[in-house]
Amino acid sequence: MIFIGVANAAEAFAQGAAGGASGGMAGILGNPMILLVAMLAIFYFLLIRPQQKRQKEHTRMLADLQKGDMIFTVGGLRGKITNLDQTVITMEVAEKIRVKVNRNAVGGLVSKMEPAPEKEAAKPEKETAKPEKETAAEAPKELPEE
Repeated sequence: MIFIGVANAAEAFAQGAAGGASGGMAGILGNPMILLVAMLAIFYFLLIRPQQKRQKEHTRMLADLQKGDMIFTVGGLRGKITNLDQTVITMEVAEKIRVKVNRNAVGGLVSKMEPAPEKEAAKPEKETAKPEKETAAEAPKELPEE
């Protein structure tokens, strides 16, 4: 009984929308093709495009990996890269403990390898000048004589 009432209401609504709405917002939104295109645009900009950007950044990060970089895997391991191959990365997770993982298993970069510091010919001079006056906290305390 309820189903028949719902079916009749839906049929009456459809007839009313088709016969009475020849223009305006009801005419534009009543077209299912426009709704379908709008839904596809929403899916593209909210779901597909951001995922493509993340995938592109991840691929670039995998291509830029170097020895000495700290990485983490999708399995949760963290370590330093000791050897790189086209598809396999060897990483040191603890001292003298190395693990080989697929390059695709790298989840992200923790820190890039810092470049080796260059030897400077002129080292900064150390301050040899002492402050002129000592403060009360820094002044040596005299011991009472007995």
